[in-house]
Amino acid sequence: MISLRLPLPLFVLAAASSLLAQTPAPKAKTANDYVAQLVAKLSPTRQLVYKKVADRELKLHVFQPDGWKASDKRTCFITIHGGGWTGMGPERMYAFADHFAKLGLVSISVQYRLASAKTNTTVFDCVKDVRSAVRYVKAHAGELGIDPGKIIASGGSAGGHLAASTAMFDGINEKSDDLRVSAAPNALVLLFPVIDTSKEGYGNARIGERWQEISPAHNVRPGLPPTITFHGTADPTTPFKGAQIFHEAMLKAGNRSELVIHEGGDHGYLMRTQPLYDECLAKTDAFLKSLHLLP
Repeated sequence: MISLRLPLPLFVLAAASSLLAQTPAPKAKTANDYVAQLVAKLSPTRQLVYKKVADRELKLHVFQPDGWKASDKRTCFITIHGGGWTGMGPERMYAFADHFAKLGLVSISVQYRLASAKTNTTVFDCVKDVRSAVRYVKAHAGELGIDPGKIIASGGSAGGHLAASTAMFDGINEKSDDLRVSAAPNALVLLFPVIDTSKEGYGNARIGERWQEISPAHNVRPGLPPTITFHGTADPTTPFKGAQIFHEAMLKAGNRSELVIHEGGDHGYLMRTQPLYDECLAKTDAFLKSLHLLP
């Protein structure tokens, strides 16, 4: 892997993959997926309902560290699953939640409504849900044993998009949310994220003509949280070019941004083998320690 804080030369962009905007969402294959093997052995400490939409309850899957007490003021690691906004579930990110719980953090894997034409649920609803989740965590910090000023939002693929959404899209909120509580985290950890929803990126056809409203690469501004992004240069689903555009825009806006590049890596590469997974965690740990978000 290569870790960058400076913009890449333009010739690197030419090597980035460019595919149809609506590539089918990837599915986990346990046999070739180290993280899936870990997840099969894990379960959360408890589940909490953070939101009700009509007759649907949405839950936080909470991993509490050893020695946890409600009176604690621990850092909180919130992780969000991918699946093209239409598939998978909170279980997919249990390995990441478990890792940070073992480091002393309260870790949470978020359930959100999946986008579906049958239920008239859109990607905008997914965004609303994860922003509601962060607000719930902050509002209930005293019960969860966390410091509301030490929130990390992370996610893979479409989950990476939703993690970024918690920090970026202030105008997209559930009507029932208390807008006095900010949905913005204190750091972002993005894993091969959907970061560009234009026709050159991913999800454009699914989102529709309002795509630019929720495209992180097109909405960078000063004051966004420090961000580390992991991306492969041969990603056929969420093209690497989008990650580079986002990274350069973050730097130009005066935000802290680190881009960790895996040459030849395809979509989800860091989930497949233990060495790649461990390397991702080590770099993430170092990044969070530099922000004083790890003990």
